[in-house]
Amino acid sequence: MSSPLELRHLHTLIALNEAGTLAKAAARVFVTQSALSHQIRVLEDHFGVPLFERNTRPLRFTQAGQRLLRAAREVTALTAAAERDVAQWVSGRSGELRVAVECHTCFDWLMPAMDAFREHWPEVELDLVSGFHTEPVTLIEQGKADFAVLHDLPPHRPGIVTAPLFDYETLAILAPGHALAGKRWLRPEDVAAETLISYPVEDDMLDVVRHFLAPAGLRPKRRNAELTVAILQLVASGRGIAALPAWSVAPYLARGYVIGKPLGPKGLRCELHAAMPESLAARPYLRDFLAEVRRQSG
Repeated sequence: MSSPLELRHLHTLIALNEAGTLAKAAARVFVTQSALSHQIRVLEDHFGVPLFERNTRPLRFTQAGQRLLRAAREVTALTAAAERDVAQWVSGRSGELRVAVECHTCFDWLMPAMDAFREHWPEVELDLVSGFHTEPVTLIEQGKADFAVLHDLPPHRPGIVTAPLFDYETLAILAPGHALAGKRWLRPEDVAAETLISYPVEDDMLDVVRHFLAPAGLRPKRRNAELTVAILQLVASGRGIAALPAWSVAPYLARGYVIGKPLGPKGLRCELHAAMPESLAARPYLRDFLAEVRRQSG
């Protein structure tokens, strides 16, 4: 029996699983949502079975879809390894990749991604642009960085290519005995009435301000701390509350040192994106780094 499966279909299945929605998956594989839906219909018509449950968020794969997803991961891992080998033979295994971030908590997944990348591309010089940057895209334009991690999708700028990395939930972080600890989720008014303990950045650099408080016309009282552990210590001692990505506080939540509450009834979902020079975006080692970041974030 001939199969309609192509490598692009396998990348689509992986993108659907990682992104959770058709629209976000389409953005990841650089096709329209209608084109992505057509790919799925071709496979479902061929196999005679749905690959995922409709009207679920995030998308939930059926048994058949899960089996194809496993195959997709295995095959794309093999092809990626082969492409790396060939590209390194052709390119001489050399290059430079300088990474800039505007995210204090990115290092939880960025460092493992960098470690894995160094194993794949030992002759590519990989480095972090020192310091925390509020305008990392400018560093790319100035030729001082090659890859930037950004909150939210930036406006289009000539010569710059962007790609979605992943989305995540920002949680309100409270002391276990806090007066708000009994609420199922917090309102903007709840957060604005507290002292917000955060990194020393402008209000508009904080997800909780930009996407939760500012739309309600509210601004919080602020207290700053440089390190995540210092923020959590202040929260645990009752000095205020924080709003942090779920991945950055998972061990502390598991131990009950602090507790997390959704921001709003549906939670506050935020996005990270990557920006790269257009001249480098197609380089195999840069595409591999992008893929490794996505893998580590999962």
